[in-house]
Amino acid sequence: MNDMYIDYGGERRRKRRRKNALIVTVIAAVVIGLAGFFGTRYYFRIMEEQSTASADDQRDSSPAQAMEDDESNPQTGIYGFWYSPTQTEEEAVPDTGYAMDDDVWMADFDDRRERVDAKGIYVSSAYINKKLNDAIELVDETELNAMVIDIKSDAGYITYQMDYDVAKEIGACSATIGNIESTVKKLKDHGVYLIARVVTLKDPILAEKKPELALYNNDGTLFRDRSGLAWVNPYEDAVWDYLIEVCKQCVAVGFDEVNLDYIRFSTDKGMANVNFGPKAEEMTRIEVITSGIKRICEEIKPLGAFVSCDVYGAIMTSSVDARIVGQSYFQMAQYLDYICPMVYPSHYADGYYNLDYPDCHPYELVYQALMASQKVLYMIDDTGNKAEVRPWLQDFTASWLRHYLNYGKNEVRGQIQAVYDAGYNEWLLWNAGINYTKDALLQE
Repeated sequence: MNDMYIDYGGERRRKRRRKNALIVTVIAAVVIGLAGFFGTRYYFRIMEEQSTASADDQRDSSPAQAMEDDESNPQTGIYGFWYSPTQTEEEAVPDTGYAMDDDVWMADFDDRRERVDAKGIYVSSAYINKKLNDAIELVDETELNAMVIDIKSDAGYITYQMDYDVAKEIGACSATIGNIESTVKKLKDHGVYLIARVVTLKDPILAEKKPELALYNNDGTLFRDRSGLAWVNPYEDAVWDYLIEVCKQCVAVGFDEVNLDYIRFSTDKGMANVNFGPKAEEMTRIEVITSGIKRICEEIKPLGAFVSCDVYGAIMTSSVDARIVGQSYFQMAQYLDYICPMVYPSHYADGYYNLDYPDCHPYELVYQALMASQKVLYMIDDTGNKAEVRPWLQDFTASWLRHYLNYGKNEVRGQIQAVYDAGYNEWLLWNAGINYTKDALLQE
């Protein structure tokens, strides 16, 4: 029966304790609030004092520097790229407004190449081999006039029997495209501007068959990305020699342009344990990538072909991302004929460019990104080289996102319109399955 007993006195005591506890809580809240208020004022006063410090002090307090200093707290950039605080590159951002060379680069180059305002699609080598006529039909019936065709794949394979001894020696040549000469001729007969996609530093075949060119972990094991693929070391000159010869062979069989993809550092976490060798102490990531691009351009442009490069859209506005991947939009544009930012709305974090869910705002995202491009390239002196901008646009549905749109006619056409509204004339569409939205394209 004890559970039926009611102690009225005990209840009064409990009420007093609750009342006293409430009073103490209110007093504590007031004290904490006042402390926070005056603490915040003190913080901003300190920050105001620091704003008058020297330029060196301000650099030391930058976000990128803070990330380097805190070795226990790995950080990420805009795309969620993992950043290794053990990297101690100089502050290399990206866009100072100053040209890299004192003299005009390739001043004696007599450029007689005819430019085309390319409106193109990516086409895999397997698709070309099996459905070449379908690809040609899409170009013939729409405003499209260009194709980006896989010649050196993500797996390191050359997609046809290239006449290059080193490629043959390492077993890189395949016969995915059975007869490259007849394929090129047929596409040319239909007025297609041909762009050879050459994946550069992601090359498991070259890395494994030429181990002196591979990336290694500090423990001596071969570096592999999350997909198990090996990469080559951009600090090795022979890597660039190989890429230059591959590009020359593309020009020799009739391609109008060479498009460099994966010309960057891997963004996997394992990169923190990679040993790049002694040259990495002398050159930053941005410097070695830019130097390689410069070498390729100097070799390929005089052959009559153009050189383009695919870059992450984030490098236009984020020095952190630029340093992680080794891509400077400003510096690369001083050598390339075309720079191709991948401004897929699905690849931007929520809130970017003040858009709640970027994938749900295809026009706005592309327009804002390309206006950022305008601001960066405006600073390049017109007396030298300045790349044309040809962005990659999204023609796929990013259903893996929490907030996304089903991309169809309106979404694809909206991105194309954003390109024009931002002051550019060229664009490329990406769909890994080669399934493009024909209704989004103007019919001819």
